[in-house]
Amino acid sequence: MENEKQLRWSNIALIAFVAVWGLGNVVNNFALQGLSVVTSWILIMIIYFIPYTLIVGQLGSTFKDAEGGVSSWIRATSTKRLAYYAAWTYWIVHIPYLAQKPQGILIAFSWLFRGNGNFVNTTPALVVQAICLVLFLFFLWIASLGLTTLKRIGSVAGTGMFIMSILFIILAVSAPFMTKATVQTPNMFSLKSYLPKFDFTYFTTVSMLVFAVGGSEKISPYVNKTKNPGREFPLGMLVLAGMVAICALLGSFAMGILFNSKHIPADLMANGAYYAFQRLGAFYHVGNLFLILYAIANVLAQISALAFSIDAPLKILLGDADPEFIPKKLSKMNKKDVPVNGYILTGVLVSILIIIPALGIGNMNELFNWLLNLNSVVMPMRYLWVFLAYMLLNKHLKEFKSDYKFLKNPVAGRLVGAWCFLFTAFACILGMVPKTSYASNPSSWLFQLTLNILTPIIFVALGMILPMIARRHRTKAA
Repeated sequence: MENEKQLRWSNIALIAFVAVWGLGNVVNNFALQGLSVVTSWILIMIIYFIPYTLIVGQLGSTFKDAEGGVSSWIRATSTKRLAYYAAWTYWIVHIPYLAQKPQGILIAFSWLFRGNGNFVNTTPALVVQAICLVLFLFFLWIASLGLTTLKRIGSVAGTGMFIMSILFIILAVSAPFMTKATVQTPNMFSLKSYLPKFDFTYFTTVSMLVFAVGGSEKISPYVNKTKNPGREFPLGMLVLAGMVAICALLGSFAMGILFNSKHIPADLMANGAYYAFQRLGAFYHVGNLFLILYAIANVLAQISALAFSIDAPLKILLGDADPEFIPKKLSKMNKKDVPVNGYILTGVLVSILIIIPALGIGNMNELFNWLLNLNSVVMPMRYLWVFLAYMLLNKHLKEFKSDYKFLKNPVAGRLVGAWCFLFTAFACILGMVPKTSYASNPSSWLFQLTLNILTPIIFVALGMILPMIARRHRTKAA
């Protein structure tokens, strides 16, 4: 057993970084805030991300033998019912994520084979979503076969995306000095260019920042594989925070070099990374080499993430399932250890989320941006359970032993946990406001707002219905 505990803080930091961070985080937030996002990154790191990672560090250290992650933390500090809701949330928030992955695959293929991003600007949304539905159902079928090849590809693709993200920063920051590239953002070295305007519109974009830096709790299963976990796991989390901060700041600065912060392309979220590598290829006289490498890495990463996110969150939910809350039929496995009915439920929910929005959002680029924004609203809902677990841990601190404590004072711990919880909730709620102009298309704006509000409500409602079904089945069986 001791031989298995070979991971050090550096391994933990790197594993977490590859899992949590990506170039898309830089592109998406630059698209929303421009160069002023540099200040936003600094603020979000100080008031949210650093406490977040250290909270995960303490929870991981305290429950180092727990395999279920957040749901295990909640069960240990509270009730089975709350643990079920934590596991349910972890699974259900992946539905919008799964709905968007086929879009990412199509866009990557468009750049790979056509060399441009016109796909999102010229193709009707309903047509694209129909193709996305076919793609998703195909990969759902592949995943149902119990194949692990795509997941193995994922580790290679993830490393490739990590390398491309770092390469982007190095190439872009160096471009003005090593090539004839000119800085696109005027007054880039003026302090005013980095100061956000803290108005209502600004606060509606905070959810994308929260979405970008969240998810480090996914690394919790590695705690019991870490040497001296009480010290090295939290240290790895702290190093992770530093790595993310550096990449976010330098990446945003690099975006300001390549794109005019005052005139951001409307399709930057969908095509920004490809535009960036295309421009870098031109600067360094290598044609579309960087673009092709990134497109290949992204296709593989998107496919792998799609397959992994169909399977892993569902198995976490069902593997830790309590028959008191989850109907037995939903947990039923076939000969290949695949939860067939769980896959069917996933397929139905994702299919609805792929097709329904396309009926009210006709512009493909707008649909892509909306679905990405929906992810920034829904995905952080699972972070709430991390902070709740931390508050509950501090409430019963004397009952648990931990080699590492972020805050030794339980009152201070509960206050910080409450702050992170409320900040996340605040970001999610304001993030529901569409990022499009109401005046330009009121019906589309209202349609998006309605979907943004209804989606999390429906997700929560479904989570409340399952225990009722399970109880009815138990009553019939009795």
